Amino acid sequence: MAVLAFFSGVASFFLVERKEALAQLIAVLLLLSWLWFWLDNWLHERIQQRFGVTIPATAERFALQLVHQESLFFALPFFLAATSWDHAQAGFTLLIIACALISVIDPVYYKKLAPRRTLFAVFHAFALFVVLLVILPVLLQLSTSQSLATALICAAAFSLPALGRLLPNGRWWRLPCLLLLLGALGLLLWQLRSAIPAAALRLTSISLTQQLDTEQRKPGRSITSVDETSLHQQGLYSFTAIKAPRGLREAIYHLWIHNGKEVDRIKLDISGGRAGGYRAWSRKQNFPARAVGKWQIKVVTASGQLIGINRFVVTPAPARTTAPADA
Repeated sequence: MAVLAFFSGVASFFLVERKEALAQLIAVLLLLSWLWFWLDNWLHERIQQRFGVTIPATAERFALQLVHQESLFFALPFFLAATSWDHAQAGFTLLIIACALISVIDPVYYKKLAPRRTLFAVFHAFALFVVLLVILPVLLQLSTSQSLATALICAAAFSLPALGRLLPNGRWWRLPCLLLLLGALGLLLWQLRSAIPAAALRLTSISLTQQLDTEQRKPGRSITSVDETSLHQQGLYSFTAIKAPRGLREAIYHLWIHNGKEVDRIKLDISGGRAGGYRAWSRKQNFPARAVGKWQIKVVTASGQLIGINRFVVTPAPARTTAPADA
């Protein structure tokens, strides 16, 4: 089952890339599996009360393990493609990889994770949160910011009923503690949202240039350094191509950062569904008088999630040569 989950996740990623409806069908089935497990606890109680039939706890945990595996391996290819590995995002994606491995190693999952109810609740909520970050933009065309907020709320709401039967009875304080824990985890993830890759968006091209063909939407020669005189005379274009699911409309920002300080923020609107990615650019001509130093152009979502980053250096203006005096 774990192998099938992995390959179905990879297949879903490539199907989304090719804009095929089958990928959306897979996303729907995955979301229904979470809804089924959420309702299963309620149905379990009704069946037990009416027919006296009890479903073994082992069977319930096995079903939940399958849902965890499918969810994590479905989402993983999207995050691998969207992660900036020289950024804190690498830690979030590595955490998804670790959780996916835990879900397929039975001795770790059943003997180390499942008996620790608080840790298991966090694992359960995280798996749902991760898969919703992928499913919501694909199915509902929610923006990255909307998907992030919705995923946080849904992960907390759907995890509580699904874990109800795993909590011992007679301890009144366990449910409030679980609510506080999930709430604290949600706030922490929101504060650290810049480290969460925008799974539905993928940067296919980023370059810095002083020339741009606006009709063909093609950048000129890519540069990594520019002298101060040329910078003030010609300015710079920051060109990006971003691939997104069809139907998705997203506002992104180019942040121009000089020596660690943001000096400009330029908004761009993109739409999904284009094979080579939606091509957009910003042009900056108004630079500080002293622009020498290290610069960054961060491509971020409205909620601050990093999509990509470009770096360049501004060097001092070349020294002017003095003409020799006439004898």
